[in-house]
Amino acid sequence: MLLALSLFSLAIVIAGTVLYNRLVRARNRVNTAWSDIDVQLQRRHDLIPNLVKAVDQYASYERATLAAITELRSRARSITDVKQRGEVEEELGAGVHKLIALAESYPDLKANENFLSLQKELAETENYLQFARRYYNGSVRDYNTLTEVVPSNIIASLFGFAGREFFQKASDDVANVPLVKLGSVE
Repeated sequence: MLLALSLFSLAIVIAGTVLYNRLVRARNRVNTAWSDIDVQLQRRHDLIPNLVKAVDQYASYERATLAAITELRSRARSITDVKQRGEVEEELGAGVHKLIALAESYPDLKANENFLSLQKELAETENYLQFARRYYNGSVRDYNTLTEVVPSNIIASLFGFAGREFFQKASDDVANVPLVKLGSVE
């Protein structure tokens, strides 16, 4: 009887340890995935001043658009909450898209090599950001599932593993369409 009780206790400890380790791995995967998103957001933020400067030279009367993008960039950099940051980053993405669309009205800007290079880098960044967002959201889904299903939810609540927020766009249609299109110079 004592041997059976000892084996049962040992099995419980091993199962608890395995579940705890799965939770830690899942949490670390979420943290790493967020770091990938953060790198792409930083890359986008670094490109914006140059893009604003390039457009400013050609479209000086578009000051309101340029100022709004600059303000959104500053706001986005200061937010740590994933959900709030996602909302501001979505606004920033729409502003950048509007800024790129301004190039259609300025043939000289559209042909400017610096602008074209920035536009290409921004398109690549948006694609990388989309991939990073998908990976992050998948990692969050797996992690949140572990924190909610039996028996790992018991270990999760004992050790303070809490669910995480998704980083998503307002709609899947918006999320799956690249923000910036590369066009040919006419």
